[in-house]
Amino acid sequence: MKSFGKVAVLFGGKSAEREVSLKSGAAVLAALLRSGVDAHAFDPATRNLQALVDEGFDCAFIALHGRYGEDGTVQGALELLGIPYTGSGVMASALGMDKWRTKLVWQAAQLPVPDYAVLNESSDWDAIAQRLGLPLFVKPANEGSSVGISKVKATNELQSAYLNAVKHDKLVLAESFVGGGEYTVAIVGEQTLPVIKIEPANEFYDYEAKYLSDDTRYLCPSGLSPEHEVEMQHLAQRAFELIGGQGWGRVDFLMSDEGRPYLLEANTSPGMTDHSLVPMAARQAGIGFEQLVLRVLELAHVG
Repeated sequence: MKSFGKVAVLFGGKSAEREVSLKSGAAVLAALLRSGVDAHAFDPATRNLQALVDEGFDCAFIALHGRYGEDGTVQGALELLGIPYTGSGVMASALGMDKWRTKLVWQAAQLPVPDYAVLNESSDWDAIAQRLGLPLFVKPANEGSSVGISKVKATNELQSAYLNAVKHDKLVLAESFVGGGEYTVAIVGEQTLPVIKIEPANEFYDYEAKYLSDDTRYLCPSGLSPEHEVEMQHLAQRAFELIGGQGWGRVDFLMSDEGRPYLLEANTSPGMTDHSLVPMAARQAGIGFEQLVLRVLELAHVG
């Protein structure tokens, strides 16, 4: 096994996804320790990043989610400190966190995304509902883990959904409902992992369905035809490359009733909890959790 030196597992942080990050980081830390890596917990919410240099850390495994961890800020700080880190660089992390700007990049490359609109306090709710159709989703553009998302079934619910989302981010999107199923594709290095189909017991794949419920079904194999699966994997690779993704990540999809995949968002610091999707896809590909964590660590870089 490659010698990684002294490794800091960055988890916790200050975002709305702190609790999820604590679970991801604990799982990563335990896996590294089982593999004999000199790994240590490091919570940027309680410690200055300069301590990474002062205490002689050689590398950082980023298990942070959301703002100040997945959005390019900690990546930039680590580059200034000269410490290699896992996952995407500053630009791809910032872009991947911003669902609106991610969509703009994908649209520029003519990749399929659901129809959407940017909302503000003076939006014409009737026109939005007419254009996008009902039901639709309202979401903060810069949050993950489904924080602040609402499924809107009537026009008179749109404003309250906007007010809920804007508490989390000043940039809010409304997005057309695409009802043929939810899928995700994980990427680790040059390898694209098997597609997972997500069947939430709730109305949509919300925070509870992602992290708390044992009723959400994950199908891997996904049930897609081999041709359909390969198409989705290629689309995920292309989408990840377009935002400048590095190391590892996950691309989420919605499928239309006619079987057409639409890109939903990119995750540049995916979850690694016991409910998380990348470890699940890796298992299907014959990659155990410890092996997956070591592979991600091997892909660490500076800039």
